[in-house]
Amino acid sequence: MIAVDTNVLVHAHRAESPFHDAARDVMRGLAEGSPAWGIPWPCVHEFYAKVTHSKIFRPPSTREQAIRQLDAWLASPTVSLLGEGVDHWERLSELVRRGRVEGPMVHDARVAAICLSHGVAELLSADRDFGRFPDLVARNPLIRR
Repeated sequence: MIAVDTNVLVHAHRAESPFHDAARDVMRGLAEGSPAWGIPWPCVHEFYAKVTHSKIFRPPSTREQAIRQLDAWLASPTVSLLGEGVDHWERLSELVRRGRVEGPMVHDARVAAICLSHGVAELLSADRDFGRFPDLVARNPLIRR
């Protein structure tokens, strides 16, 4: 399974992003493809918070625009929403220790723990901080290799 981080979702949604075309193509490929993919719940929340925030985007996305975008992605027959499981604290505390996580970086550790619990093979993210968690393969799909 492939999972998608917040930053890819935001770039796909916001047309003014310099990475919009690449992110939109990634999301379209996942949504219209046959392999299983997922969005961690914290990334859903963070996507909504970012795109509707007037101090981040001028103008921000409206509530309805953000909800419609999420609804469109979640209509894919191959998508799953990924949340915390019964082993979440065990995984999270181990990642926090090994990754030397402090402060707000716990958000990335939370996403990593959720992905690992769901057997995610690859997290698509432009955030290099996921390198702190070597058990999770993270790849930036927004840059050409």
